[in-house]
Amino acid sequence: MPGWEQIAEELFRRRYDPLDVSVCVVRAPEGLLVVDTRASHREADELLRDLRQLSDAPVRWVVNTHAHYDHTFGNARFSPPATVLGHERVPAHLAAYEVPMLAAWTAGARQPREEWAEVVITPPTELVGERRVLEVGGREVQLLHLGRGHTDNDLVVHLPDAGAWLVGDLVEESGPPMYGSGSFPLDWPGTLDRLGELLGDGAVIVPGHGAVVDAAYARAQREQLAEAAALIRELHAAGVAEQDALAAGSGRWPFPDEAVGPAVRDGYAQLRASGSA
Repeated sequence: MPGWEQIAEELFRRRYDPLDVSVCVVRAPEGLLVVDTRASHREADELLRDLRQLSDAPVRWVVNTHAHYDHTFGNARFSPPATVLGHERVPAHLAAYEVPMLAAWTAGARQPREEWAEVVITPPTELVGERRVLEVGGREVQLLHLGRGHTDNDLVVHLPDAGAWLVGDLVEESGPPMYGSGSFPLDWPGTLDRLGELLGDGAVIVPGHGAVVDAAYARAQREQLAEAAALIRELHAAGVAEQDALAAGSGRWPFPDEAVGPAVRDGYAQLRASGSA
């Protein structure tokens, strides 16, 4: 099966360009569970063709780890007939961020423009709160919302019998953590704390982008996220203006400036919303 990496029994992962996105598949006789659908209808069609290397069974379930375009814009190619599951705040995020972004891309010069024009943004058909359990091929698949971080709608997919955790963009490997649209930099470390409390010995963690990692890697990234959150709080408390914070923290940020800029924006927004002076 060229391109498909077996992570555990009947659990497969494939990395796709652009963006080095991970798509995971749980294979069962009655059908497939697919985690994330890529960034366009054409990319989803490629995924559907590649799935035939694993099985001729239909895709019965799709899980969106979060609402960002590179994980959800292929949904329309699966639903119907597949059931698409996502966190209950995914529809609001799509409306607030992905819909206007796609409209701007379609109207503008961002390539591939024709590919963007084909996309029909398709929300999940079943919404998940804090926890949902599926039975796929007689095994338990847990969908868990552990808190806000990369977005307010991150879902972790856990296969207890395999010790496998499909964490979306709560953990990144092929680059620094992405403080994208709708991120919560001040909450993110605590969310990874809750994940860390659940990880068993030998846990296999599949990030939304990049190579498979272990619990030690996730803990180390949690520490970097905590450093960034603490520095945002410190600068805000010291009266440093948002537009000056990146430079004021120069040499102390754990990530490159291009990654930290959105963290400052969203972190300051969180502090303003909380009423912090």
